[in-house]
Amino acid sequence: MSLLADLLTTLSARRAVPFTRGTREPTPIKALCSELMTSRGEISAATLARQVLEKYAQMGDKARKAFFVYLAESMDLDKDALRAALDAYADSHDRRTYGRLMEAAQPTRQELIRRLNQVPGATGRLVEMRADLLRFAPEDPRLAPLDLDFRHLFASWFNRGFLVLLPINWESPAHVLEKIIAYEAVHAIHSWEDLRRRLAPEDRRCFAFFHPAMPDEPLIFVEVALTRGVPGSIQELLAEQRAPLRAAEANTAVFYSISNCQAGLAGISFGNSLIKTVVADLSRELPNLKTFVTLSPIPTLMAWLKETAQENAAADPAALRALAARYLTEVKNDRGLPCDPVARFHLTNGALVHDVHPAADLSDNGLAQSGGAMVNYLYDPNRIGPNHERFVTDKTVVATRDVRGLARQAPRPAIPAAAGQAGT
Repeated sequence: MSLLADLLTTLSARRAVPFTRGTREPTPIKALCSELMTSRGEISAATLARQVLEKYAQMGDKARKAFFVYLAESMDLDKDALRAALDAYADSHDRRTYGRLMEAAQPTRQELIRRLNQVPGATGRLVEMRADLLRFAPEDPRLAPLDLDFRHLFASWFNRGFLVLLPINWESPAHVLEKIIAYEAVHAIHSWEDLRRRLAPEDRRCFAFFHPAMPDEPLIFVEVALTRGVPGSIQELLAEQRAPLRAAEANTAVFYSISNCQAGLAGISFGNSLIKTVVADLSRELPNLKTFVTLSPIPTLMAWLKETAQENAAADPAALRALAARYLTEVKNDRGLPCDPVARFHLTNGALVHDVHPAADLSDNGLAQSGGAMVNYLYDPNRIGPNHERFVTDKTVVATRDVRGLARQAPRPAIPAAAGQAGT
């Protein structure tokens, strides 16, 4: 781990060449892009790429959106060339015709993005650029193909083979710890002392994926509590005055918070690899660990209860627990998948619904989203593969007998359950 950290630090120093935000280039950004696409020299191409990224950094939202529209419309596929290349390949399946087809099937803007990425530090800039694009795309359908281009390239650039898993602890660099505080998306970190309680004790762990091109930026991180037995509330895990447990005495690893850090990498999945890698690492470090579970929110539960006129049930712990079990295991969206996005994430990754707890998150956010209920998803290393196959093949929600029994006890509302049906 130390060697990898040193490597990332070296890469950071080498790649983090600052962009000059104050420089005003006289050439419009569209002209710079055209020059970049026709440039043949490596040095001139790098200079043009830097100028494009600097020019973009100086733009306001209106100009940025116009730039995206330009890329979407003026650097689209050449449909005539694509038809001709496809016809040629249909007539002759050889290297030459296939090469022409591959070239024609790629819009010019994909190559532009690749050329922009040759500048040191550009990968992070392009991730930020896509974050802007994702803000504009919902209101302008013309931008959807451009987003698919970014997503296609990022899926390759950020595949698991390039990612480095590093532990985050109280001795990690301050700038990384500051980002952990800022990016925590599930249970807010309110102070440095709050962060210390999550990182310093022997029974706490945190792991993050980094990419060599963005060595100072975590992509996703998971916070882990080592416990004896499966916990039933986040208050129990994050209590200020709790007595730390010796790691060797723990038999359970609890993944209680998973946070994606980069808005521009939305849709690029890291969570599956992160959990599996952390399970494997913890198993090697602490063979006494036998159970790997989450303590997860149910962010769309209250919306469903309100839509089905059952929100009053949140005041009754037993009724809330039963309704949450039913919601997680039976209520589906229009694609036949669980409405809850966290459930879809963990079930896709091969977990099963292990238990449901009322009064598990009494924070304002927890009460607003789920009436305070939380759920354990169990990652059994021997069943992750079969569970994953059952879910992705026939959409089976794997759950324990106890959870199935709870679901059968829940009331059956007359109003159709539709909350979350537009979920991903």
